Amino acid sequence: MIPTETDIQQNKGMAIIAYILFFVPLLAAKESPYAQYHARQGLNLFLLALAVNVVLGIIPILGWLLLPFANIGILVLLIIGILAAANGQVKPLPLIGKYQILK
Repeated sequence: MIPTETDIQQNKGMAIIAYILFFVPLLAAKESPYAQYHARQGLNLFLLALAVNVVLGIIPILGWLLLPFANIGILVLLIIGILAAANGQVKPLPLIGKYQILK
């Protein structure tokens, strides 16, 4: 479902929150395609961050050295997502945005 301009304007706040707490818009803005889209992107980002931190945290020395750089990359994706949500854009995050976990 494509979000309308009204939906985008009314739910920008929820879309921004989706990148910090992805489950809030999933529960509070069920009727908004715009908030739901960004909530799914936020879920993708959360799962990536979780996987990267677990995997690199387990790998001794090399993983521990790469972990800060991976987290900086995740932070960059977070900022890209928040800026897209704040600007009313519906565009996937680089690298992970094409995957859909929730429909």
